[in-house]
Amino acid sequence: MLRALAVDDERPSLEELLYLLHADPRIGSAEGAGDATEALRRINRALESGPGGPEAIDVVFLDIHMPGLDGLDLARLLTGFAKPPLVVFVTAHEDFAVQAFDLKAVDYVLKPVRKERLAEAIRRAAELRTGAPPVPALIPVHEPDPDHIPVELGGVTRFVAVDDITHVEAQGDYARLHTDRGSHLVRIPLSTLEERWRARGFVRIHRRHLVALRHIGELRLDAGTVSVLVGAEELQVSRRHARELRDLLMRRPAS
Repeated sequence: MLRALAVDDERPSLEELLYLLHADPRIGSAEGAGDATEALRRINRALESGPGGPEAIDVVFLDIHMPGLDGLDLARLLTGFAKPPLVVFVTAHEDFAVQAFDLKAVDYVLKPVRKERLAEAIRRAAELRTGAPPVPALIPVHEPDPDHIPVELGGVTRFVAVDDITHVEAQGDYARLHTDRGSHLVRIPLSTLEERWRARGFVRIHRRHLVALRHIGELRLDAGTVSVLVGAEELQVSRRHARELRDLLMRRPAS
């Protein structure tokens, strides 16, 4: 049974999160804090109490944007403790996933929080806390058909056409899909997309980038470095991928 602390400066969001936490059978107790400073005081008491003490906290569900000390600041402070609680970020902002996973976050849950999505984060925290063999952190996205990929935006699932995706960028445990109309963050590793979309003309050009060959406008060579122009964006090509990319572009049918 996990002992949880939820941290959010918006009272309705905090109450909703606490409601969902209490409803999960793996949560033994859950309390709230209205800002990161209050949370830090509560975590200090927990650490003084010890892992088996009455004040102990196993996992912190942490908002990012808060006045004063924000969620990322608090997570950085926790990395300095010998045995800090696990951290799950719960936020309306998808742009901080890389920083979150750099801070060893267990998960990154986007608001509005869905019960099923939170349950997955709790499962991961429970497995890490008990030492059970972890289920893979990233659950493959199940596409309704091979031509589209579902993305979540503000609690709504939309279906992005694979042919509209110009390139994909790795962001921690996530991948950002770029199109001419914007970008979308999906919880799936870049290596999985590389394997899935290889036959559709996507090629790895860098450890962080997967590019659709049909969207490459230019191949540039400058002082020994190679890059490609995708729309208005110039992307670097790593040395190990440069030769394969040149060969593929040479064989690409003229449009």
